[in-house]
Amino acid sequence: MRTVYLAGVGYTKVSEHWDRSLTELAAEAALAAVRDAGVERVDAIYFANAAAEITSHQMGISAIVSEELGLSGVPSVRVECGEASGMAALFQAHAAVSSGLAEVALVVGAEKLSDLMPEEFNTVFSMTLPYETMGFAGVTPTAIAALLYRVYMERYEVPQEFVAQFPALMHRNAKGVPHAQFPFEVKLEDVLSSPPVAPPLRRLECTAPCDGAAAVVLVSEESVGGARSGTVTKLAGVSLRTDYASPFDREDPLHLSSVALSVEEALLRSGIDRDELDVLELHDSFSIMAPLVLESAGFSPKGRSGLELKEGRFELGGELPINTFGGLKARGHPFGASALYQVAELHLQLTGRAGKNQLDRAKSGMAVSTTGFGALSGAAVLIGGDSA
Repeated sequence: MRTVYLAGVGYTKVSEHWDRSLTELAAEAALAAVRDAGVERVDAIYFANAAAEITSHQMGISAIVSEELGLSGVPSVRVECGEASGMAALFQAHAAVSSGLAEVALVVGAEKLSDLMPEEFNTVFSMTLPYETMGFAGVTPTAIAALLYRVYMERYEVPQEFVAQFPALMHRNAKGVPHAQFPFEVKLEDVLSSPPVAPPLRRLECTAPCDGAAAVVLVSEESVGGARSGTVTKLAGVSLRTDYASPFDREDPLHLSSVALSVEEALLRSGIDRDELDVLELHDSFSIMAPLVLESAGFSPKGRSGLELKEGRFELGGELPINTFGGLKARGHPFGASALYQVAELHLQLTGRAGKNQLDRAKSGMAVSTTGFGALSGAAVLIGGDSA
């Protein structure tokens, strides 16, 4: 298997793009990534998207995207794995380049969710849950998040503010970030005083519908010389794992085994240990997901991540900064693109291009993405600097 490098990234601002189509957003991000990489060819396109059939009335969307890019004739595949579509597309592209099937692969994720009415958005979001046992009965992700939130607080005897402080951190990190959906600060008291949506879950603990696109360019070791000097990181390990779609079918609903397994496998493939990571981009579609991911992945002891955040461990200047551009909560969560935003933001940190959010030390990082509540999860490790 060949070494795979990430040579360029591109993305749009996460917002409500009323005047732009899904393919226009995808093209903007993709062309920016190609320019950033400095490559002159693309051998394959992997397009991550969760809901084009509903939001854009379009099947075969990957071919439409390749046409928009002026790359008709290039193999173009749409990858759909719900909220983790971007990570799944990255997984497929990595396999193509590492195996020799492609020298240069373009991975694009895009979603347009703000065109949906609230009830339509809830319907789409609920498609991340098993339909026959949950969706059919009207169960929503918001309801599941609230149940897990309550179980978590009761089991570990933690106050609500220990969970609610995660969205506050995300907004602090997103403040002033040009591509963030919500580039402003929200304090803990604002989160706790926001309207309840499904107690104990409050409005400011949930992500909001949005539009956005992100893209990365992967190249082989043989082709890395054609990329721009100083902007390359090594995609050292990528993994995908699955679990029961309903957390209440598992032995422990608070343990996301797909997260644990994918993180462990990505670390094994990359040849680094968990404590060698300098930055972590994690899935925080709801406030409760941040501690569940941190603890399931082994970055915090069970029930202790909130205390560690309070002590500063996950701040920008802490031991393990998380979601340095605001995460899903504040940068935004355009489903199919979210994981690629995570990977692109890691790449910016590792190449010294993170602007005001640049970390003092950032040589390796991990992105963790999931769909629903751990039905499918993926992890990717990037290594920069002299180790790339």
